Amino acid sequence: MKQQFKEEIENNKEFQNIIQELITNDTVQQMKNYRQHYETTCFEHCYIAAYFCYIICKKYNLDYKSATRAAMLHDLFLYDWRIKNNRKGFHAFTHGKLACQNACKLFKLNEKEKDIIIKHMWPVTLAFPKSTEGFILTLVDKYCAISESLEVIKSRLFMKKAFRYAYLFLSLIIIKI
Repeated sequence: MKQQFKEEIENNKEFQNIIQELITNDTVQQMKNYRQHYETTCFEHCYIAAYFCYIICKKYNLDYKSATRAAMLHDLFLYDWRIKNNRKGFHAFTHGKLACQNACKLFKLNEKEKDIIIKHMWPVTLAFPKSTEGFILTLVDKYCAISESLEVIKSRLFMKKAFRYAYLFLSLIIIKI
């Protein structure tokens, strides 16, 4: 996470107040032990998604508190999804319900928060979110996943000398035009 963006999130008192109860919970802290997309942990992924949901929903006068809380808990599954083990079904189809069950054991969630968590994988799962806030999380979740993946792919790509030179050459051509 870029330092400036990290500071913006940490300095947003209202956002921090909404998620304080969640992020100080020991079980939620365990999300830091599981990778989500490449080098991003489940905790970091949910934290960023929660902030984006907070910003978007607040701007459009939606229920930003429920959206923020649900986004922070939407991937509370506590396992490495790359390893099958004894799980039933594919992770993409089942983890929303599992995350909701885990979150309900720890916190009092309203019906909107539950629906947002369960249905955040639409359109992979066919269940469409009931609320605009739920639809926003589905979009934010996909955006974060793509951003996290592209950031790593880009950094790995530019670690190779040939790609660095090709990029420099292409940049010089574009600047010259």
